[in-house]
Amino acid sequence: MEFEESVNQIAAKVRDLKPTIETEEATKNAFIMPFIGTVLGYDVFNPNEVIPEFIADVGLKRGEKIDYALVHEGQVQILIECKKVGVPLSLENAGQLFRYFAVTDARIGVLTNGQVWNFYMDIDAPNKMDSKPFLVLDLLDVDETILPELKKLTKPAFDVESIANSAEELKYVGSLKRTVADEFRSPSDEFVKMLAAHVFEGQFRQSVMDKFRPLVEKALKRYLADQVNDRLKTALGADDVKIGSIPEGSDDPDAGDIEEEEAPEDSAIETTDEEIAGYRIVKAIACSVVDPSRIVMRDAKSYCAVLLDDNNRKPIVRLFFNSKQKYVGVFDENKNCERLPIDDLNGIYQYSEQIRDEVTRLTA
Repeated sequence: MEFEESVNQIAAKVRDLKPTIETEEATKNAFIMPFIGTVLGYDVFNPNEVIPEFIADVGLKRGEKIDYALVHEGQVQILIECKKVGVPLSLENAGQLFRYFAVTDARIGVLTNGQVWNFYMDIDAPNKMDSKPFLVLDLLDVDETILPELKKLTKPAFDVESIANSAEELKYVGSLKRTVADEFRSPSDEFVKMLAAHVFEGQFRQSVMDKFRPLVEKALKRYLADQVNDRLKTALGADDVKIGSIPEGSDDPDAGDIEEEEAPEDSAIETTDEEIAGYRIVKAIACSVVDPSRIVMRDAKSYCAVLLDDNNRKPIVRLFFNSKQKYVGVFDENKNCERLPIDDLNGIYQYSEQIRDEVTRLTA
């Protein structure tokens, strides 16, 4: 199994089973042990490779246990402490991991709840685990750019020196990236004030903060949308992504069935990165049936229509991504559009059969 495929397999399992998992032990059985086996490549049933409830007495602390120790070439290299899925990860409730890291030969510490995996090293001080991870993997929001580094932690490719050489850059770039993402999602007072200072010269009172916060949020969203559209025009061409309302009087089924509250506050149509990514997934699914050059996305205020031959009478699927809950609109043989909820973009794949069936009907 390809490495990326193994990660996606566990991610799908987390997405499907997370609502039913209620204990730490269930989290270990459902998510953590499969990850250790399928992704990291260790035999979870071989105590020479995976030691559950690993004990290493620390000072006056006797009999404490770490959930798993992974052994590579006869030496403990990775320590894993587990929490129940959904529980926020913080070093305040990971004391054993800190202590065990200092008294064993392990160079990698892992704190996980089965969904989020935080990987730590001793970058700041030898034999003392850092307070911030050098690599963070969220299986419900996989950053594919970190997968090559994650692969270095697998049993077949384990290379602690290579990991150590790149860990510092990974740690700080990753932290900065997450900070930027947080600011774009919900700008802090400091960030709003910093940007506003470039365009506002008066005294920065609370009333000014209240005025500029929504303006900064809107500016950030528009900047991202512009960057996405520019990148698409440069790298992919813009012929298959069109922006504009579905023409009135078209035979596009259910053209008027969208609830007004789902339309964005801003009257301008903004094609988001998620909408583009969702369209690309649909295109990848449909290309097994039809030439992908015939598949086009037309973005409107309330939804994105993925069309065959840029024809409003030939809708393949609709993407409703403008509200907190995302939906995929799939069509049946009678052109009825059913909106089906998805948790993330990977949820589109579960409707692959319906998408292909619709393309087949449209090309018959």
